[in-house]
Amino acid sequence: MSEDILDREETNTPEKEEHSDYKPVDQTDENVKHQLSGMYQNWFLDYASYVILERAVPHINDGLKPVQRRILHSMKRLDDGRYNKVANIVGHTMQFHPHGDASIGDALVQLGQKELLIDCQGNWGNILTGDSAAAPRYIEARLSKFALDVVFNPKTTEWQASYDGRNREPVTLPVKFPLLLAQGVEGIAVGLSSKILPHNFNELCEAAIAYLHGESFQLYPDFQTGGSIDVSRYNDGERGGAVRVRAKISKIDNKTLCISEIPYGKTTSSLIDSILKAIEKGKIKVRKVDDNTAGKVEILVHLAPGVSSDKTLDALYAFTDCEVSISPNCCVIDNKKPHFLSVSDILKKSVDNTLDLLRQELNIQKGETLEALHFASLEKIFIEERIYKDKRFEQAENMDAACEHIDERLTPFYPQFVREVTKEDILKLMEIKMARILKFNKDKADEQIARLKAEIEEIDNHLAHITEYTIDWYRRIQEKYGKNYPRRTEIRNFDTIVATKVAEANEKLYINRDEGFIGTGLKKDEFVCNCSDIDDVIIFYKDGKYKIVRIADKLFVGKNILYVNVFKKNDKRTIYNVIYRDGKDGFYYIKRFNITSVVRDREYNLTQGTLGSKIVYFTANPNGEAEVIKVMLRPNPRIKKLVFEKDFSQVSIKGRQTIGTKLTRFEVHKITLKHRGGSTLGGRKVWFDHDVLRLNYDGRGQFLGEFQSDERILVVLKNGEFYTTDFDLNNHYDANIQIIEKFNPDKVWTAVIYDADQQNYPYLKRFCFEPVIKRQNYIGENKRSQLVFLSGEVYPRVKVVFGGEDSGKQPVEFEAADFTIVRSFKAKGKRITNFNTESIEELEPTRMPEPEETTEEESNAAPDNSESEYPAEENGQMNLF
Repeated sequence: MSEDILDREETNTPEKEEHSDYKPVDQTDENVKHQLSGMYQNWFLDYASYVILERAVPHINDGLKPVQRRILHSMKRLDDGRYNKVANIVGHTMQFHPHGDASIGDALVQLGQKELLIDCQGNWGNILTGDSAAAPRYIEARLSKFALDVVFNPKTTEWQASYDGRNREPVTLPVKFPLLLAQGVEGIAVGLSSKILPHNFNELCEAAIAYLHGESFQLYPDFQTGGSIDVSRYNDGERGGAVRVRAKISKIDNKTLCISEIPYGKTTSSLIDSILKAIEKGKIKVRKVDDNTAGKVEILVHLAPGVSSDKTLDALYAFTDCEVSISPNCCVIDNKKPHFLSVSDILKKSVDNTLDLLRQELNIQKGETLEALHFASLEKIFIEERIYKDKRFEQAENMDAACEHIDERLTPFYPQFVREVTKEDILKLMEIKMARILKFNKDKADEQIARLKAEIEEIDNHLAHITEYTIDWYRRIQEKYGKNYPRRTEIRNFDTIVATKVAEANEKLYINRDEGFIGTGLKKDEFVCNCSDIDDVIIFYKDGKYKIVRIADKLFVGKNILYVNVFKKNDKRTIYNVIYRDGKDGFYYIKRFNITSVVRDREYNLTQGTLGSKIVYFTANPNGEAEVIKVMLRPNPRIKKLVFEKDFSQVSIKGRQTIGTKLTRFEVHKITLKHRGGSTLGGRKVWFDHDVLRLNYDGRGQFLGEFQSDERILVVLKNGEFYTTDFDLNNHYDANIQIIEKFNPDKVWTAVIYDADQQNYPYLKRFCFEPVIKRQNYIGENKRSQLVFLSGEVYPRVKVVFGGEDSGKQPVEFEAADFTIVRSFKAKGKRITNFNTESIEELEPTRMPEPEETTEEESNAAPDNSESEYPAEENGQMNLF
């Protein structure tokens, strides 16, 4: 093959030389460079202008790209009310669009999928799954009723010749609706792009009406795919703005999440792919993903055992396409130039254009009605005055003479006409058939003339109040079509999800202190903590230096490591308590500080930087705890007190660069911990995640309250056992939890129990839980006893419904506080009844506790039952019925 090419090149060379215009060119000639740059400049600008104006960017008047406009124009020419094959529409559009059938077919399918301008029949693909449409020969389309109402009017359309001069096409279609904002558009041209998000049909109508009333308005995107959107940075659709769009995710149960709506621009396939990638990277722990999408989106995410559904939901937003950010860019063609506008500007220009089009239509309609009135008046006089029976008319030599005679006869009636009578009018009169003259009815003619005058008067009224007329137009359009376009995307504000908080701790961090390495691959070395592969690590050294580094498989960080752990950015509750010596012989300083944000891999120093400085005491406290330490100095005759205590709670928390407070100038022999202290930062907000049965500080699950260091959590199990715990995140809890809340030792609880030791009679008891660590059972030791209900209401009410042999008795309602006093949780309580019961249930309380202060004596006094409605039995029990 190469030899044939060389042969042809050799044989062609002499022919080029013999040609009179051929001249060998030196590629290094400056003239050639100048010619090439000139051609590139001109040709490239021509190409760029063509792509911008004729291909990629929509026009502001009708909101359409050229290919879309030509498709709609072709469909209008083909329109007969029936469906047309898409292949036929594509072929017909090629008369106007010079870029092939593929681009026309794709644009037509996209228009059809927007469900606004085109009625579709057949398989047009699925915007949810990304499935493509069937072949053009199998699917059909026609213009929608909405398109026929608002898009076309040949009388107000400006026309131009098509690309080959054989046809004419509209410059822009006379669209009387903000179509550009309703459909949205995306196009990439040379040097610029356009991305306008779709908006809600009804909201566009309401915004247009508000603008015509001179009122303010605000527009936000609305997507066919639904989901939710954060518009706090939308910036009215201008460049630089952005919106965040989230999928709609709901819990089916603690182990299954369902995605029922997806973000705009994504499909179920692309969304599932992003989830699978996150699973492969260990960002989320998911057992499997099922796609059950048909008419609606249904993606089931099955969680792995022991994984929090709340945390996984946040992780889906953080690491997958369940949340995307979209940057709008409202670029449109206006006056043959691209302009960057806001959504509000586009709507205002569209409304102004609609008002102008409606005015044009009214003026055209008025002109046509005036012409109809003019001829109706002319015809009436022509027939009534029997001008056609005149002898001079009948004996006229030619047509001109006859026209002159008719004009002369009509002259006295000129004041009745809306304009001057022309020769064309007279010729039109002469074309009236005799049958029409014979059927002429003066009353009907007068009625028609009156009707035409009324129409003109109405048109004049509309023109005089064109703004109100335009408002009515938008209202009619909204009333006619608005019900088909409800808002699908929920507008809401999103909380920012910190990726490091929701990433699964899929790695373990290790340290080799001797060699100075840390990493997730040092599995034979010292374990530090669990971590994720996107975490940062903070490292403190014995000389006071510290830095933040990325998690890695194996990373050299240096020796003399004092402390290493996962670093939490913007964490103000982790407080470092430090004592260091400034230099080899300097003072000892004590300081407390937090580290919220530093530059990764940059070295910092918590001391003053003096050579020989070192840390002599260090603790990291996740909740700002402040311990008490005992400081022992080296014996020295000048020192009277060799041992003293220091409470870190008396040291203020300052910035990480603070010097600290002087502790002592003498040599320290040893520092020991005397006792641990509580938090100095106030209460810690704690949540309980029922999915994984763990506490957290991240807002996942049930909020338990704000805890001080000595406060506890009450846990009540379904089998009657209860106990209290602290709020350490490492606590493990049982799956059969009935109640978990912040422990209040003064809270009175009410329980109704079928006591197996007492022949399963129902007993009611009121008691307070005790702060026990070992599990206790408030129901009793007999496992056959059954709990009816446990209530934390102050004044719970009880309803007893009788059954069996006693079913004829009326149900009884009473208040538990009037029934018995508060005793120990070990007491059996009081028997409710000896009769057979069908059910016992708790009712809504009828009174609430009064916020009155009581003295200490009153609060400690035993309640007096002497006036109770239900007197106590001798054995401490009672029988109500």
